[in-house]
Amino acid sequence: MPGIDAVSRDTLLDTLHDSAVRDLTWLLLSADLLRPQPPVGALANPFDTPQEAQATIDWLRALDAAPEPLHHELAATRITRLGRYAERLLGWFLQHGPAARLVAAGVPLRRAGVTLGECDFLVQTRQGARLHWELAVKCYLHAGGGHAQSSARLSDYVGPNLKDRFDLKLAHVLNHQLPLSAREEFASVGYAGPWTPQMFIKGWLFYRHGETLLDPIEVDPAHGHGWWVTRGDWPEFAAAQAQKWRTLPRLEWLAPRRHTPLEVQTAGLAFVDAQTLAGQTLHQHGPAMVAAFAEDSAGNLIERSRGFIVPDEWPELAQSYARQ
Repeated sequence: MPGIDAVSRDTLLDTLHDSAVRDLTWLLLSADLLRPQPPVGALANPFDTPQEAQATIDWLRALDAAPEPLHHELAATRITRLGRYAERLLGWFLQHGPAARLVAAGVPLRRAGVTLGECDFLVQTRQGARLHWELAVKCYLHAGGGHAQSSARLSDYVGPNLKDRFDLKLAHVLNHQLPLSAREEFASVGYAGPWTPQMFIKGWLFYRHGETLLDPIEVDPAHGHGWWVTRGDWPEFAAAQAQKWRTLPRLEWLAPRRHTPLEVQTAGLAFVDAQTLAGQTLHQHGPAMVAAFAEDSAGNLIERSRGFIVPDEWPELAQSYARQ
């Protein structure tokens, strides 16, 4: 991305206080989960020039100082899905930010009354390029069974509830979602093309604690990393990690979390020890995402790492799903 490296992104995140603004910053500036997938799967870039990147940083700082309009937008309808939350954040940026502009969002494509699909975003850059962006935010766990320096496959990365797999998701994006705007039927929806399709795929990949893997060739090496452990392995693992823990609800799966003392108090956030956390997650049928926190000199609680506690039978089920 022009003008912003990982160090600058993390430094910026350290200075932002509002959780929604931090999530939007992460969405715009975090590393893609994937490398480009030619010929169809080019990567989306929120800004074309270093000047747009710097203008975006300045805009995000200003939004952090006065985030009420963004909060109002997010509160307008109830959001329960992580993907929908990310769509609302990106849509806000495209409507109000200093870079590419929104032409349309959620454009359905139909034929004979049957919905063929929906284009997430139609965008026009300041330079006049007309782009079709497909957005996804995914959290996949490597199914395990790897050994030191073994090479992973994309099919080894599974959703926590074993209803989603990275290779299947990528195939759907490349073969179905990205080609939608080039289909003959799209000419009738009212947005004249041609549109250049691009992937906007962000997220985190989680690896069994203690395993070292070579990333699949499709994956960007700079992607967000986390860990996973079984409930049986949790006590020993957690003792070496942190004293303060918290379960992360699904809408907090984007940016690393950062909580001021006032926010902790007003939101009633509970930070607990590892044993208490294990008890809190026991009732969950599947994996639970949790984060380790440390306190800085100002009393802020800063996320140090994140991962999943999975049921003891989950690894075998995950490996079976990965092989299907």
